[in-house]
Amino acid sequence: MTVEEELINGNNSPAVRPWVTALSLIARLVLAGVWIVSGATKVGDHLQTVVAVKAYAVVPEVMVEPIAYMLPTLEILLGVFLLLGIKNRWMAIASALVFTLFIIMIIQAWARGFQIDCGCFGGGGYDPTANAITYLTEIARDLIFMVFAVWLACFPKTPLALDPSSRAVLTVRKKDN
Repeated sequence: MTVEEELINGNNSPAVRPWVTALSLIARLVLAGVWIVSGATKVGDHLQTVVAVKAYAVVPEVMVEPIAYMLPTLEILLGVFLLLGIKNRWMAIASALVFTLFIIMIIQAWARGFQIDCGCFGGGGYDPTANAITYLTEIARDLIFMVFAVWLACFPKTPLALDPSSRAVLTVRKKDN
């Protein structure tokens, strides 16, 4: 059975092609690292996270503080679940959605003429050096992370996953003669 036939029949196990499984593992670990580092830097400086959320000027003042608490928690949870290989597909979908939201926030800030640091890895708020290159770089970075998330959502089975529904064995496929 070809890879295409297996995908059509609902078996999206990347074990069919070892490089797919390996790339999925890399995507999972990269995303886990991104989320854990991003969340940890925000937890370490809550006031700066409040400043970063407020700088986007998209939520009512009463929502700034709850979002500033929730965001790093969400990021760390996504990272830990991905690191452990628990519900890879769902964590990848959630990651893609969060990256989409981040990209929209960056675009709207840029379109509104704000000069802000995105606050993605700590910091945030007014940044007098922010310009088109700054925003394009942030958007490109998040798009790359989104590609990893979409890949993992499509091919969620990886080696070293604790969750049996997310686990794959990294094997070398023998060529048929």
